[in-house]
Amino acid sequence: MSSHDHPGARRQTVAEWLLTAAPFTWLFILFVIPTALVFAIAFKPSDPWGGVGAGWTLETVRSLRNPNYPAIIWRTLWISAVTTVSCIALALPCGYYIARAPYRWRRLLVLLTVIPFWTSFLIRIFAWKVLLHPDGYVKRALVFLRLADADAILLYHAGTVLLVMIYTLLPFAILPIYAAAERFDFRLVEAARDLGASRWRAFRQIFLPGIRRGLLTAVLMVLIPSLGMYIIPDIVGGTRSEMIGNKIAQRTFVDRNLPHASALSASLTLAVMAPMLWVLYMQGRRRGETRP
Repeated sequence: MSSHDHPGARRQTVAEWLLTAAPFTWLFILFVIPTALVFAIAFKPSDPWGGVGAGWTLETVRSLRNPNYPAIIWRTLWISAVTTVSCIALALPCGYYIARAPYRWRRLLVLLTVIPFWTSFLIRIFAWKVLLHPDGYVKRALVFLRLADADAILLYHAGTVLLVMIYTLLPFAILPIYAAAERFDFRLVEAARDLGASRWRAFRQIFLPGIRRGLLTAVLMVLIPSLGMYIIPDIVGGTRSEMIGNKIAQRTFVDRNLPHASALSASLTLAVMAPMLWVLYMQGRRRGETRP
């Protein structure tokens, strides 16, 4: 009689299934079904009243060959990539030093990290718009320091979108890196230093591999919202800094073309899921190769 046939093992398996049934049910209802509906609507025609027409068609998918889309897609990709790299580069030292700080200071630093979440997302973006306004404090300070001309415009540039996105998404990178660093055994870094490794080498070869799960979580937490961002480009970026999220919002609320918006959303979903599935596949292959 194998261990899997033992009554205690069967009861444990049933208990595990019952425990995970409710979360999986909610995930299926709130994520899988809506995503399937988005993909299905992408193959439906639109009607003149802003709804979804009857029948099935490929015209909606073919309409994605809009000549304006490549530039918008490229802008979305590079802004999202630079935002992710910048947030990770800033979050790594922050998470490292928060995890190494004394406990009383650690709580304060974590609190300062999450304080922006206490304020409305829109209010924070409009605050940046006020600061970067031609008559705002940032513009005045830069002109006073002779770092900008009096006629310089700080708003409605891709760089402005990048700045506000980094500010907005930076806490999403700091928190998972800090959570991973807090569980890291820093004696390994000290041992590497004792063996002659430099501070940078110990950080790169010991600390970073030790928090790789937190790093991966931070990358996903920043990259995925960046790809679908539309409020920040709409408020501080203007028409010259549109991202794919702005086009999805435009097709939904202005053009009332739900199938086209669904096709764009489905394409964005595939673009996000494809590299994630590839990483999971490669990790599964490595685990299979290391097994005896």
